[in-house]
Amino acid sequence: MKTFASWLPSWLRVAALCLAVCASVPAHAQLRVERVQVTDPYIELRTGPGRGYPVFFVAAREEWIEITLRHTDWYKVRTAGGKLGWVNRKQLESTLTEAGGQKTFRDVVLDDYLSRRVELGAAWGRFKSEPMLIIAGAYRLSDTLSIEAAIGQVQGVFSCTDFWRIGLNVEPWSDRRWSPFFGIGVGRFSNIPNLSLVGAIPTDAKLAHAVLGVRYHLTDRFVARADYAIYTAFLDDSRSEEYGAFTVGLSFFF
Repeated sequence: MKTFASWLPSWLRVAALCLAVCASVPAHAQLRVERVQVTDPYIELRTGPGRGYPVFFVAAREEWIEITLRHTDWYKVRTAGGKLGWVNRKQLESTLTEAGGQKTFRDVVLDDYLSRRVELGAAWGRFKSEPMLIIAGAYRLSDTLSIEAAIGQVQGVFSCTDFWRIGLNVEPWSDRRWSPFFGIGVGRFSNIPNLSLVGAIPTDAKLAHAVLGVRYHLTDRFVARADYAIYTAFLDDSRSEEYGAFTVGLSFFF
């Protein structure tokens, strides 16, 4: 009796091997810096995120502070003595990381983005030549590896197709604004023909997919995404069909 793994097409086995290799290689973005050192004579901590809030504490030169939260151009920091306050972005740009390099505004935003784990989104596209809608959720396991689950529906002229899928995505350069990714996964789909078709039989089959795409970070929370996926439906022990699908969509982190 054939197992599900034995049904997998060769392209999916190759993609699985590539994904495993990429996921096992630590990315540079995983070496996040959480603490910075004051290099100016002092940094002023305010009670709130704005110049209208009073200064209540001053962190002196060479003191270490930890960035905990961001609100527009203001960052909540914690001093070595446990004081919590808000600092403007321009003051943080003069600080040093634990590695001795300068902490830039881009690094601070990136740290805030990479600390988020849960992502939700929706996409619209074409499954073969028919319109498709997908709603997806993902959980970031690391800076480069995430697990994604999605449900989709294809509204065809002669039939309606519902499917779900779950898979692993690898994003090797997640610290860049333009970030390519690829992934593989499995799932299931069902195809229900229109009642007007005589002799049409509903189909329920196992599904495998491979996806290649690119993400563009609009802000620290919102991401635009475009991808192309190949779906393989295993109709029976000896027959399978492949479908191509292109989607574009938006997602957000929280």
